[in-house]
Amino acid sequence: MYSELPKVLHQLAGKSLLEHVHHTASMLETRGIHVIYGYGGDQLIEEHSHLDVDWVEQKEQLGTGHAVKQALPNIPDKDLVLVLYGDVPLITNETLTDLVNAAEETTFSLLTTFVEDPRGYGRIVRNGNDEVSRIVEDKDASNDEKRISEINTGMMVVNGKALKQWVEKLEDNNAQGELYLTDIIEMAVNDGIKVNAVQPYSEVEIRGVNDRAQLAELERYYQLIQAHQLMRRGITIMDPGRFDLRGDLEIDSDCYIDINVILEGRLKIGSGVRIGANCIIKDTVIDDGVEILPNSVIENAVIGKACRIGPFARIRPETVLNENVHIGNFVEIKKSVVGSGSKVNHLSYIGDSEVGTNTNIGAGVITCNYDGANKHKTIIGDNVFIGSDVQLVAPVSVSSGATIAAGTTITKDVAENELALSRTPQKSMSDWKRPEKK
Repeated sequence: MYSELPKVLHQLAGKSLLEHVHHTASMLETRGIHVIYGYGGDQLIEEHSHLDVDWVEQKEQLGTGHAVKQALPNIPDKDLVLVLYGDVPLITNETLTDLVNAAEETTFSLLTTFVEDPRGYGRIVRNGNDEVSRIVEDKDASNDEKRISEINTGMMVVNGKALKQWVEKLEDNNAQGELYLTDIIEMAVNDGIKVNAVQPYSEVEIRGVNDRAQLAELERYYQLIQAHQLMRRGITIMDPGRFDLRGDLEIDSDCYIDINVILEGRLKIGSGVRIGANCIIKDTVIDDGVEILPNSVIENAVIGKACRIGPFARIRPETVLNENVHIGNFVEIKKSVVGSGSKVNHLSYIGDSEVGTNTNIGAGVITCNYDGANKHKTIIGDNVFIGSDVQLVAPVSVSSGATIAAGTTITKDVAENELALSRTPQKSMSDWKRPEKK
């Protein structure tokens, strides 16, 4: 990966590779999940402190068999042990369920698949009865064995007691000088255990990540899966190849999502919502009938029913827009509540504010909420009209029904139904001459 970051901490769709594998494993009925780690362990544990796992350190990287051995003392003999890999993020619950069920028949199952180019993979060697007899690693394979197209994915389910016995017998007399977990296949066959081979539903499920190019390929495949799942649930996605969901989405039907939309974190979106091109929405709740015009950014906000936002609007964290609010182009709202039916349509900044219902805020209005040391609040009542290019110097309150004339700087509270203005008188000079270039 050419990175200071441990490989399994690299992200796919907003979650680390390890989180993807853990999520899928958690869908099975398990006694416990053990994560064997080596390089970057402190960072790995810190970033995944929210996961319910047993962290097991592999102090020396001596191969896959040695890695599994580190966790075995914590596993009961009677249990079936499922071995997964933290850099294979797209394995599915359906495939793993089949793998576990196959092991319940014989105490040993192995996930294999057929590929056009098997280079680099361990090959599945079968006997005359077409049963799995052993696995030979690519570096140790003969020319005939290298032509085998069935490969080992590394994922298996094995009886705990037998696994412990076989791992203890592993030797490092191979091209890499490591303890290969795959060598237990031949041991099992020699002990009369049939190894049930199971194939994944898709070859992509078993693809690992060894560089950033492979990570990007899996990202696009995963996004296509998510897009198609949403479209089958009644969501229009204009181009599935230009859609990104990097989190958890709860969404109702009849929504429309244009190109290059990025949805991040935890989101809840109602029905009939339209999201224009190039929008980024994160950790937000959006009610029914909302229209978000192109190039808008919304983060950690609550958007009420039938609101209209954008284009080029920015809704920052801790903002609540009640129903039928209009937020227009190049408007920024931060940590504010805007009442139903109110409008902030052009080139304005509303921060640390409470805005009432049916209030109109004109172009170029700024709530001056920061004095250089502390943030202060602006309170604007119902049915207020604020003209263009007004500065509201917080803390300040504008009561319901008030009108603020264009170009006014407000430094004192404005009472109900008052007109407030502060302007330098306009002067005209009839004998004035424009300077000329010499």
